[in-house]
Order: sequence, then C-alpha cells, then structure tokens
Amino acid sequence: QVRLQEYGGTLAQVGDSLRVFCTTSGGNLGRFPMGWFRQSPGKDRDFVASISREGGHVHYGDSVKGRFTISRDNNKNVLYLLMAGLQPDDTAVYFCAAADPSTYRASNYFNAETYAHWGQGTQVTVSS
Repeated sequence: QVRLQEYGGTLAQVGDSLRVFCTTSGGNLGRFPMGWFRQSPGKDRDFVASISREGGHVHYGDSVKGRFTISRDNNKNVLYLLMAGLQPDDTAVYFCAAADPSTYRASNYFNAETYAHWGQGTQVTVSS
C-alpha cells in the first residue's frame, strides 16, 4: 500500500515563493509517475504538474506554467513542487498523486483519474 503525505503548506503573501513536498511511507517513490493537483472550495481538482519516474518529462497546467517547478529526488523518496510568484488564485489544498506504472498512460498525465494513490493534501493560502 502506497501512502503519500504532503508537507509544507502555509500562509504566504502575494509574490512569495514556497516549496511543498511529498513523501511516501510505503514503497519506492521512484517506481511511480507522479503529479500535483490542487483543489479550492467548491471547485474541481485541477492539474498542476506531473513528472515521469526518472524526472525527464514534466508537464504543467496553464495557470502555473513558468511559475511552478516540479522535481523529484528518488534517492530521498521525495517529490517537490516549488511555487514562485504566488497569487491569491493559487490558494488551494495541494495534493500529490502517484500513478500505477502498469496502467499509466503518459498522454493522460493531466487527468486525476490516471492516478491511483493520493495524499491527504496540504493547505496553501496566499494573502493579498
């Protein structure tokens, strides 16, 4: 059983940078294609970023492209999301997710249904 846990969410100011990260207590994170999603109250869970198992392929949602950076350190079993230029619209609960490598289809990296394992989320609030 893969258990994911996010850390690092906090209250930030407009323009701040913040890094959240995700670890696992079960299994080797390097086995899984990973993603970050976010959800605000009353809204759908939106795709933020994804990264391939070795980190060579990354994708970003349009609203964060150029501001957020996804990365991973498989030796440390950690997935990162560096967020720069934070805006109030970035306020959300941020979830990390892992896809089952046996069923993962790279073309569906943006689809939450692609990911089988989810953390409980970490709250990021951006104050103006």
